[in-house]
Amino acid sequence: MVGVLIGDKTKADYAVRIRGHGSAVSDVRQTTIREAIGCAGIGLHSGTEINMTLLPAPADSGITFVRTDLAGLRVPARYDLVAETRLGTTLVADNGARVATVEHLMAALWGCGIDNIVVKLDGAEVPVMDGSSGPFVFLIDCAGIETLAAKRREIRILRPVVVERGDKRIALYPDDAATVCYEIAFDNPVIGHQSLEFVGVNGAFRDDLARARTFGFEADVAAMHAAGLARGGSLENAIVVGDEGVLNEDGLRFTDEFVRHKVLDCLGDLYLAGSRLIGRVEATRAGHEMNNALLRAVLADADNWCYEDANEAVWPESPAAVALG
Repeated sequence: MVGVLIGDKTKADYAVRIRGHGSAVSDVRQTTIREAIGCAGIGLHSGTEINMTLLPAPADSGITFVRTDLAGLRVPARYDLVAETRLGTTLVADNGARVATVEHLMAALWGCGIDNIVVKLDGAEVPVMDGSSGPFVFLIDCAGIETLAAKRREIRILRPVVVERGDKRIALYPDDAATVCYEIAFDNPVIGHQSLEFVGVNGAFRDDLARARTFGFEADVAAMHAAGLARGGSLENAIVVGDEGVLNEDGLRFTDEFVRHKVLDCLGDLYLAGSRLIGRVEATRAGHEMNNALLRAVLADADNWCYEDANEAVWPESPAAVALG
């Protein structure tokens, strides 16, 4: 069982020095994309080709997936609709429609500062592309970013929340920027122990995280296929790790690409809160399940957080307000 620990220290006890300069949020206004843009790619788990179109959306509408193959059923990008977390994050709406592997696109939307968008899909997955957020960032750049009149709203973390399960741990502390400190440890000499502190300022996502790819182990491929997973996985869209090295001909994009991708996944999963989180994440051996468990723990108690914009903080009246955020 996941244990939730609520600390009683003040925000000042958990403050950190922000590397670089500038605000954690580049613009106080909400955004969308300027024009529609589409792509096609393989579904990581289904192995089928999926067409995806990104469309502009009005202020305060948030991020919504639309299944065009299911008569336009809508799936809001919400943490409380996460139904599966094995090898990716899957949303299932009340209408039964599902969308899998949303985390890389969600991370790209976070990194590009997109608040409102419609994502049309003719299948049950977001296409995996090259296994990173890079292609999605490219699409957003090609479409252009439109600034809207409405103010952007963030979720500021007010007190520590910790979720633990065995040797897995993830916590969220008050801070003045969107910060992720992530640590991984694998019993594999290629990966071993890696750690990274990421501070989301000054375009750091584009430079430091967007191109980091998902990864898996050669020894696990047969078992994943037997379970109906990763049927679309290949050296074109994932790092494949063997006992003696990386099987991809071009090697790694970063020497610590594995932990960078874990941070990317974390940002994408946490963006399902409906707004950027302003706080410091500390994670050890965590993953999609733990990321979602943290969101549920934080947002279940209105004393843990508040909404705020550039001018004032708005305190939620009840946890029910979170689902609508």
